[in-house]
Amino acid sequence: MILSAWQASAQSVQITGKIKDANDVLPGVAIVEKGTNNGTVSAVDGTFKLDVSNANATLTISNVGYVTQEIALAGKTFIEVDLAEDQKTLNEVVVIGYGSLNKKEVSSAITHLSGKDLLRVGGNNPLMAIQGKVAGLSVANTSAADPNSSPSIQLRGASSRSAGLGPLFVINGVPGGNIDNINQNEIESIDVLKGGAASAIYGTRGSNGVIVITTKKGSETSRIFYDGYATFDYATNQLEVLSREDFLANKRGVDFGGNTNWMKEVKRNPSFSHKHTLQFSGGNGKTNYFTSLDYRDANGIDLRSAKREYGGRININHKTANNLVELSFTAAPRYTKTSDAYYAGFNHALTLNPTLDLRDSTGKYAYLTSGFFANNPVEVAKSVKSDREYKLMDLNGSAKINILENLNTVVTIGQVNSSMRRYLFSPSTLTTIVNGNKRNTGEQILEENDQKSFEWIGNYYLDLNKHSVKLLGGYSFQYFTASGFNAKNENFPSNVLTYNNLGSGLWNLQEGINNVGSYKNSSKLIAFFGRLNYDFDQKYYLSASLRREGSSKFGYSNKWGYFPAASVAWRATQEQFLKNIPWLNELKVRADYGETGNQDFGNYLSLDTYGGYGYYLYNGINYQVWGPSQNTNYDLRWEKAANFNAGLDFELFGSKLSGSLNYYIRTNRDLLGNYNVSNPPNIQGQTFANVGTMRNTGFELQLNASVLRKGDFTYDIGFTGAYNNNKFVSFSNSLFRGQKYVDVVGMPSPGSPGTLQRLQEDTRIGSFFALKSAGVNDQGALLVYNKKGEVIPGNQATADDKQFVGNGLPKFTMGLSNNFKYKNWDLSVFLRGAFGYELFNTYAFYLGTPATQENANVLKSAYDGGKYSKLTSPTTYSALSDYFLEPGGFVKIDNVTLSYTQPIQTKFLQSVRIYATTRNLATFTKFTGGDPDLINVNGLYPGVNRNSDNNGTLDYYPSTTQLLLGVQLTF
Repeated sequence: MILSAWQASAQSVQITGKIKDANDVLPGVAIVEKGTNNGTVSAVDGTFKLDVSNANATLTISNVGYVTQEIALAGKTFIEVDLAEDQKTLNEVVVIGYGSLNKKEVSSAITHLSGKDLLRVGGNNPLMAIQGKVAGLSVANTSAADPNSSPSIQLRGASSRSAGLGPLFVINGVPGGNIDNINQNEIESIDVLKGGAASAIYGTRGSNGVIVITTKKGSETSRIFYDGYATFDYATNQLEVLSREDFLANKRGVDFGGNTNWMKEVKRNPSFSHKHTLQFSGGNGKTNYFTSLDYRDANGIDLRSAKREYGGRININHKTANNLVELSFTAAPRYTKTSDAYYAGFNHALTLNPTLDLRDSTGKYAYLTSGFFANNPVEVAKSVKSDREYKLMDLNGSAKINILENLNTVVTIGQVNSSMRRYLFSPSTLTTIVNGNKRNTGEQILEENDQKSFEWIGNYYLDLNKHSVKLLGGYSFQYFTASGFNAKNENFPSNVLTYNNLGSGLWNLQEGINNVGSYKNSSKLIAFFGRLNYDFDQKYYLSASLRREGSSKFGYSNKWGYFPAASVAWRATQEQFLKNIPWLNELKVRADYGETGNQDFGNYLSLDTYGGYGYYLYNGINYQVWGPSQNTNYDLRWEKAANFNAGLDFELFGSKLSGSLNYYIRTNRDLLGNYNVSNPPNIQGQTFANVGTMRNTGFELQLNASVLRKGDFTYDIGFTGAYNNNKFVSFSNSLFRGQKYVDVVGMPSPGSPGTLQRLQEDTRIGSFFALKSAGVNDQGALLVYNKKGEVIPGNQATADDKQFVGNGLPKFTMGLSNNFKYKNWDLSVFLRGAFGYELFNTYAFYLGTPATQENANVLKSAYDGGKYSKLTSPTTYSALSDYFLEPGGFVKIDNVTLSYTQPIQTKFLQSVRIYATTRNLATFTKFTGGDPDLINVNGLYPGVNRNSDNNGTLDYYPSTTQLLLGVQLTF
């Protein structure tokens, strides 16, 4: 009898069942026999069938958004399972600095996003997937259709003059991780530490906030996942210029007899890209692994830009049999080869004579020597090489020793390494060279960066009746090195080898110059830190931390600093007097204060340094001239930020509505930047010093609502809104006094327009400082007000007549997610907007009026009867005024994704998901200068087209509407 029973239990048994929740049946739910890879998913009607190894097996039932259940069969062959919605807003794990907490324990301002919250974007950087998803976080990319572009990231407004403005990235626990070395499909969660108490644990690098990224790990269930998509980018919201007919009718220049749409010639429309990701994961109770491989082939909307990248990541985690030691290891290599976008090609296309053919009668590229830009942009894009090669490697490993059940220690070692080699070559056949100096040119540039880190922390936990204590103590050491090399030559005997034989060029030898250079520098960070987390009865929470950190970048007397922080929270709904309110499920009130720093600037700026000042000839020998290269500042120190945040978290109406509200004040002192000094006694006219104070205040609102649950249909909404008010408080400190303002954003030629903005004490950054317009006179000249309030022609005004006329910093930003689900169909519609600011229409100023110089094409606005067509007089062409300021506010239908998921009950394939996405589908704005997203509103000088030197520029790269088609397979 015993033998017969054993044989019966060893035979496979078919189990059937149905999965549902409080409303209806649930399709796509994973059902797995525990301890095996044997599993299936529920069908559209919630039913499933699964052959298990024996009648006493245990099934694991899991689905996103629901609490996972384990069902012991105990001989049953039919089961009906009711899945409960996961109260994730309370129990989800939020990653903080050097640890994690349940969300109910968090007492500072932190926004948590899971991988499924990310937007589907065929972009260049995973952070484009959270654009508009986090209140107060600005993710801006002024050339999103360039596959090599990177977004500008800014949290709660600008915080510095010359030090870095972007947040610190912490990837898998390693501070300073490389955000370009992450595939969006690898992300498990993103936590944005906004409050000072949350980011102060990172000391001198926490002033701009901290973004913590956790990548996926393996599990006991083996899984193979494939994601592949193709994208098509179509130029949209473009600047429009005169056609050949209108060009001639308005006598804009010579008729060469041709008819060329230059904007069409300089771009791909559409541009095509595709990306493929293959992931493997699995393991057992003690060891698991996650491996990801990806390949991307992308082309930009211009003729030259391209990106080919290969990347991978492997995460391995292991526990010893007695759970004494836990080991983890991560390796992430990436290789990328790119061709740089030719931004100037669009500038040329806007101004080139449309009667000029692309090629002349001999088949050569046609060429003009007059007008704004003397060039043939198609020839340059196809003939000039501007290539880059990137090699990235992120490595980290950790060992955790569980000394006691409530005591452990963790050692983490990491390395973040990057190498970029740039290749440039202009052939001698290029028309500009043929008609110019007739020398081809070649150049190579190498830049290498390496970061090594060692961190050792200890954790102690104590639960005693209603008291809970968590203690953290740690040590951190990081060593940064940067090095580079460059070599350039001209006049090569052949174009065949391009930049691969720089020594064959004759120019350096003929001119007696070397045209080579190299550099290397390094810095160190050392820190000791500790934190206490205490809660009483899961009702009152307290957190306090202190970090003592030293940096080799700072002056002799300022190497070390202290960064304290504290936060408190009260879960009011745990009080007896609120427990019986049926519609109030959770209410937590919190406040925090933290001091952070910013040391994101160059090395050796506090030291005596020497540099070369050319050569002199003595007795037939060239000698290098050396001398002091900067004013020494022994008092150089980190920027300081005092951060206060008050907020509340809530859940209402059966947790159907949840969210958070934050109010913050951040005061940044000792801002780093170049400060004008007298010369002599100083060697140089500027000193890099801690001068200035800036303040940001604001409100942030984050909401999530379950609007409708009816049958197979669900509708959820997510909303983010942020209001920011900024003031540049002061330029002076105890040592440097007198400077009250600085004029910034110099506008380019033609003409001498001068500067457009002023950074001034007690004034909001991004303030336009220009002439105030008073209309246009009968002669087509711009009229302005002088300092006496009198109306005069713009060409008679002086710098003293300028005044504050507007601001380019948005006051309010928002994002709105709409998520619909019907059976196997999912639809998400995401809207994004910014309001309460002005943009300077650079292209209308230079190219949008009849006064634009002859032999150059112009925008249609010059002759459409609008305000710009009235400016016919060239006498006021260079007068900067608010006549060219326009409202910058906009609302975008930013991302729409439709998908269909089909569970498949086969031995090899579990599910198929097909999806389609459109990005930047429509923009609603009063701004006439193209897509308002093309003008950066991050940094100190928002609201105007500017280059890397923060001066005005005519660079233009069209925005695009992206169509993305993809498929996901789960095996």
